[in-house]
Amino acid sequence: MDRRGFLKVSTIMTCGGICDLYADTNRYKYLQDYEHKDFTAIFQKLKMIQRQVGYGNFNIISFDEALKIAKRHKHIGEFNKKELKLMEKIFYMDASTLGFYGKRTVRDIAHKIDTTKIVKIENSGHYLFKGKPKEDYKKILKDVGSTLKLTSGVRSVIKQSYLFYGKVIRLNGNLSLASFNIAPPGYSYHTIRDFDVGRKDWGYSNFTSRFATTKEFSKLRRLKYISMRYGINNSYGVRFEPWHIKVIL
Repeated sequence: MDRRGFLKVSTIMTCGGICDLYADTNRYKYLQDYEHKDFTAIFQKLKMIQRQVGYGNFNIISFDEALKIAKRHKHIGEFNKKELKLMEKIFYMDASTLGFYGKRTVRDIAHKIDTTKIVKIENSGHYLFKGKPKEDYKKILKDVGSTLKLTSGVRSVIKQSYLFYGKVIRLNGNLSLASFNIAPPGYSYHTIRDFDVGRKDWGYSNFTSRFATTKEFSKLRRLKYISMRYGINNSYGVRFEPWHIKVIL
């Protein structure tokens, strides 16, 4: 990484990844006050569904499957009409109103991952799409080395919703800052091809800009067959994600 690039990364790390992009708080969009209770209830139900089906399976279950599981298990409880309406509102909203300028990758909340087109990656708990994504990952492991690992692969609408909802809750209902940190459901490239990688035994640090300081990232940057989707000052309006691999088809 050249000095100019390093300084940009350092600045992003110092300010927590927000910097000037979201300095204007008047742009923030929030949950409505009356939505907080239902939103939290939805998140808790999704968390229980994840425990019920297992973390790996939760990555690929569909919206309709999640509803059936919740209804089937009394300790989770069926999603009510208000909760379903709120989930649909979040999914179908125009993400550009939040400051996220990526294209929608999935248009239907009931989108289902075709399990014949994915493969589970050994010792990871994650899936990759067959074809180019899987081939790229195998080549990356060979070229970068055994210290690299898959940290997130295929994500269904439900999995992306769960991650996005969790971020919204931690940010006190701030939808804009949540979308700066993670793509809203329906806008994630994990649902159609991309994946994340990290350094073994680095834990949560793999999902911070610190990953850009590793030897693994330096090796990734030299590979011609992959690219970063969310680079510094990217057009999507989101934070720098050095761990996110853009699969070039």
